[in-house]
Amino acid sequence: MKAFVLNKICDLSVNHNPLEYTELPVPKPGPGQILIKVKACGVCHTELDEIEGRTAPSRFPIVPGHEVVGTVAEQGKGASHHALGKRVGVGWIYAACGRCEYCRSGKENLCSSFKATGRDADGGYAEYMTVPEKSAYPIPEYLSDAQAAPLLCAGGVGYRSLTLAHVKDGENLGLTGFGASGHLVLKVVRHIYPRVKVFVFARSPEQRAFARELGAVWAGGTEKRSPELCNAIIDTTPVWKPLVEAMPNLKPGGRLVINAIRKEESDKEYLLKLNYQTHLWLEKEIKSVANVARKDIVSFLKIAAKIKLKPEVTTYGLKQANQVLLELKQGKVRGAKVLVI
Repeated sequence: MKAFVLNKICDLSVNHNPLEYTELPVPKPGPGQILIKVKACGVCHTELDEIEGRTAPSRFPIVPGHEVVGTVAEQGKGASHHALGKRVGVGWIYAACGRCEYCRSGKENLCSSFKATGRDADGGYAEYMTVPEKSAYPIPEYLSDAQAAPLLCAGGVGYRSLTLAHVKDGENLGLTGFGASGHLVLKVVRHIYPRVKVFVFARSPEQRAFARELGAVWAGGTEKRSPELCNAIIDTTPVWKPLVEAMPNLKPGGRLVINAIRKEESDKEYLLKLNYQTHLWLEKEIKSVANVARKDIVSFLKIAAKIKLKPEVTTYGLKQANQVLLELKQGKVRGAKVLVI
């Protein structure tokens, strides 16, 4: 099969072709696993974190990609939940131990043995991949393969961020950063919390215009102050500046939720500007999102099907993977980017 592999950590601003296009054997599904013929795979900022070493793969070479949509091509021993030919999706969670206190309580995203698709096991930048059947999910029929792909990570982790934000209908929600996850959160909020006012902080005029198109009541620069304070803000960026700049836009008792696996080190000095009196006083809080649990993807896909949610996507061929990653690195984002295999 054709696939892209990452052979070593590298700096994308220096090496514009970090992935090698190669031929690999089609993998065989083990017990409890299924083989998926990949149809589409979303391109996520976490791939940049893997390539540049902020969340380094556990082995090399590795096939990246964790927003995967395809059809079941083969069942391993004991796997029967997904029928042959069934369309399924795979997200960031590949496996967890299944025995610890977190796994038993549905919080396998906190498991110390958590394994990530495309980082600890080969992912979807390939024509085929294997996955434990419990980490594959039926895809709503109304979605195309490319439309479904971003829902598996950008959507699922965005939904988890929204639940952790504890926003109520009629309150104010801020979104700092407006890429794949941010635009899906905004679309969901408009349906399930119709009286919530959404304020967007984004670095580019194009992102701000896009946010207003989708229903944001206000959109300004990352460092701007919103016309009204927010009960909660979700940060979907890879850097520290938006987090620090967002805190003064919170009401007393407000919560900022960081929707990111890692933050880049390039602007970590900005974190030193975090001031207790200005940013945290009056019981404001900062909470992180760790990965994503299976129940988040299941719940989000049900909501997506109910409201017929469709992400904004730009599609590319598999051979364009390096080009797409570079565009993501350079901030050329509107909605989500998806490789069609």
